[in-house]
Amino acid sequence: MGFFDNHGLSFRQKKALESDRTTDLLGIEKAAEEAKIPEVEGEKVTERSLQYGLEAAPSIGDRTISTFTREPRPAYAGIPTFLRTPFLEDVRRVGEYDVAFIGVPFDIGTTYRAGARFGPEAIRRISKLYTSYSYEHGVDLKESLHMCDVGDVFTIANIEKSFDQIYKAVSHVFAQGTLPVMLGGDHAIGYPCLRAIADNVDGKVGIIHMDRHLDLQEKDMDERMHTTPWFHATNIPNAPPENLVQVGIGGWQVPREAVKNVRKFNTTVITMGDIEKHGIDRIADIALEKAWKGAKAVYLSVDIDSFDSGFVPGTGWPEPGGFLPREGIQFVNRVASEGICGMELVEVSPPYDVSDQTALLGTRVISDALASMVKAGKIGKQFA
Repeated sequence: MGFFDNHGLSFRQKKALESDRTTDLLGIEKAAEEAKIPEVEGEKVTERSLQYGLEAAPSIGDRTISTFTREPRPAYAGIPTFLRTPFLEDVRRVGEYDVAFIGVPFDIGTTYRAGARFGPEAIRRISKLYTSYSYEHGVDLKESLHMCDVGDVFTIANIEKSFDQIYKAVSHVFAQGTLPVMLGGDHAIGYPCLRAIADNVDGKVGIIHMDRHLDLQEKDMDERMHTTPWFHATNIPNAPPENLVQVGIGGWQVPREAVKNVRKFNTTVITMGDIEKHGIDRIADIALEKAWKGAKAVYLSVDIDSFDSGFVPGTGWPEPGGFLPREGIQFVNRVASEGICGMELVEVSPPYDVSDQTALLGTRVISDALASMVKAGKIGKQFA
């Protein structure tokens, strides 16, 4: 008898069960789904790359490679846009796209650790690691969505003037019928971003806010800082406080002034203890019920510090005990599957990051939100 002849006998002898077991696996199901997704847009990218970047040197065997890189390959090269989407120089044409990524390099609303002004750059850079295809979602964003990166808002060294710039930028994109996705920047940008959308919606706008902090103070150090966006956003007539849901709140960094405003405004606060008690799916249902009550649209604001600080060292105000990445992504997927009118990912601070892991998680959150919307038929094309 050979050395391995008696290894794994309990599994070798169960031949009848093999097919039943594999058909129950999502991994097998998702591999089958991939065959339904076309590669039309991917082939167009290769053709454009060869046209504009010149054919490769004769010694290169793979003739889809160009001399100058004009496609997502290789990940370490090329000018970074979010997920390598085309850079739209003429923002007057943004209405031709389903989704526009907007960088908001602003951090003068930060009250402690600055650096989030470099967040958009870091997110775009690390997003080069990703393709546009998600195995788990069975979605290729490139095939389903017409996306562009419009670059950065020209923010000024003045909080209120920067708010005006951000408001005008987001309002322009949203008014053209394009989904704006903001790459922050500190959380102070939540107010002008939400105001820009609310001013273009004929009806109420709900807010789902993922954070460890309430950000519900009127002022901080006599200014509207990253601790104040939802106080001012919920003063917008069609963004009432009863449609504000704040998820993941807790720890030792929640000012009592903000807590008093929870009672005053009758907002909904969900702690990590609530999530542990009820589970992600039930909490997502509660958040959706509150945010969508009488609303025409819902805005999603994700502060990267809503995740446990062990996973996101590169943020302005880290706090242990938040979402685990898998939990937070599951929550985002559920919320986005009902449709969102806009989204911001804020508080990525590269000077404090380690191996770009905070920026990478931010990239994943945005990508999953878009894929969930596509899969649920809320935006873009589906393939059956």
